[in-house]
Amino acid sequence: MRALFVGIDGGGTSTRCVVADETGEIVARGRAGGANAVSVPDPSVNLLAALRAALDGVDPARVAGGVFGLAGVASATEPAGRAWRAAGLMGRPVVVPDMLVAFTGTTAAPDGAVLVAGTGAVGARIRDRRVVRRADGLGWLLGDEGSGVWLGRQGLTAALTALDGRSDPTALVALIAAAVVPDAMPSPVPSSGPDAMSTPGPDSAGAGGPENLAAALTAAVYRRVAADGPAWLGTLAPVVDAAARAGDPVAAAIVGDAAGRLSRTAGAVTGADGRGGPLVLAGSLLTEPTELARLVQAHLVRSRPVGAGLSGGRGDDTAWVSARDGAAGAVALAVRAALPPGDPRAERAHRRLAGEAG
Repeated sequence: MRALFVGIDGGGTSTRCVVADETGEIVARGRAGGANAVSVPDPSVNLLAALRAALDGVDPARVAGGVFGLAGVASATEPAGRAWRAAGLMGRPVVVPDMLVAFTGTTAAPDGAVLVAGTGAVGARIRDRRVVRRADGLGWLLGDEGSGVWLGRQGLTAALTALDGRSDPTALVALIAAAVVPDAMPSPVPSSGPDAMSTPGPDSAGAGGPENLAAALTAAVYRRVAADGPAWLGTLAPVVDAAARAGDPVAAAIVGDAAGRLSRTAGAVTGADGRGGPLVLAGSLLTEPTELARLVQAHLVRSRPVGAGLSGGRGDDTAWVSARDGAAGAVALAVRAALPPGDPRAERAHRRLAGEAG
């Protein structure tokens, strides 16, 4: 009976677990809530939940190793080990940066770069499947420019400054208020069409006008952040992105700024050592059909045209390639660690896990 390997990709909002054998065949999957220390008090709880979901019906004695892709490796190692032991597994998992498994889950190439924009944001240069350089990833207070939390915070600021007259009117007032304090709005807010772009004035900003709406919004935001952590701000990123797509100029400026900042982060880590390789775009804001993803891709095409030396893993030279499965990338690293260096089985398994087989 073949040995099994475990891979985990723990993000700010979800944790995914994959169990595979040494050929790269995935035999089980599990999913749980976020496992980022910024978003949850104890990441080990959701790490264990994902492990148990994936290992249901699997003999723990068959598990020969595992890799966890998590933010903040130094602080994540202890909760990862605690979850591993609680799941009845022997030994201990290897903990690597989450951006590394985003890269290895997309390509079997040893070198390249990755740009992540989800709850947080970071860029990394990969060499020999190790992170050798990173840009940003400094957390919500000091960086993570262009991330979901960054977008949510900027959108809230734009709405509040519009309410007190410090900035231009914006549909973000009504849209964010509807998402955060729906009871303060006098009527449902349309999600699309010309009415979605109207900005509440004193008579339509809830009982008491803009000042009371601003107070209600501010209080609600502080309560939610205190209860759920700053990662909660990222839940407002889709509101800002949708408003930009619908044509609100203030939201469009915010999303455009985010795209520029993310492109700058990508520029800091791509091709820095002249070794080329794919640039992987990861995180929900860059892998889903968002306005932000469209703008970042346009930036990359302009700054790194076709033939610039970033092989997209699709048989041609392209500016970028979208991430696939970070948990599978973690398993691929676990399989590589278990097999002798240069063993062709490791390359075959990795390509299969990354969706490159054949």
